[in-house]
Amino acid sequence: MSIAENITLFNKQLEGTSARLIAVSKTKPNEDLLQAYESGQRAFGENKVQELVAKAEALPKDIEWHMIGHLQRNKVKYIAPFVSLIHGVDSERLLKEIDKQAAKNERIINCLLQVHIAEEDTKFGFDEAELMAFLNSEVFDQLSHIRVIGLMGMATNTDNMEQVRKEFASLKKLSEKIKNEVEKSNLEMKELSMGMTSDYKIACEEGSTMIRVGSAIFGARNYPV
Repeated sequence: MSIAENITLFNKQLEGTSARLIAVSKTKPNEDLLQAYESGQRAFGENKVQELVAKAEALPKDIEWHMIGHLQRNKVKYIAPFVSLIHGVDSERLLKEIDKQAAKNERIINCLLQVHIAEEDTKFGFDEAELMAFLNSEVFDQLSHIRVIGLMGMATNTDNMEQVRKEFASLKKLSEKIKNEVEKSNLEMKELSMGMTSDYKIACEEGSTMIRVGSAIFGARNYPV
């Protein structure tokens, strides 16, 4: 199937759910992204800053760029002028840096806070206790150039789909808890980024609003040799 056909298929599957498709285009050439763009896709996810900047310069200006990978603080300045949403904000220090660079660019940057829901040490993110403490802190109140619009989580890489479901359900529950208990001017809990090619169907059933799908749209990743 072509890229356009794959996107049409995914959008059809998402009908009736609260989720929309973020096309994960990392390692893919601009020609592939343009095929997706021409079929109506506007939200693309990249996980390397250098690649994201290069693509943003070369491709249509109405593309909504999502930074979905682990973001280092010293790289924030490169994407601050244009990024639509940063998914994996996994520390207080990173959010402060995003706020600082957003202020320099006279804009407010939307962010998702990454929560560690997987039973793996390889995943980044806040745990529930530190996240609640941070959101209720004066430090968070002072961040006037970011807007936290939801949470992001990655499930354990396992064939046990009941475990995956349990982890996604826990993220949804935490999202609802924050919505009900924390009221801040720079917080608007409306997005839940969870679900990738292998587990997006379960994520949708558990309330995801954004699924991050790459290989099922573009094929296997093109890593340099």
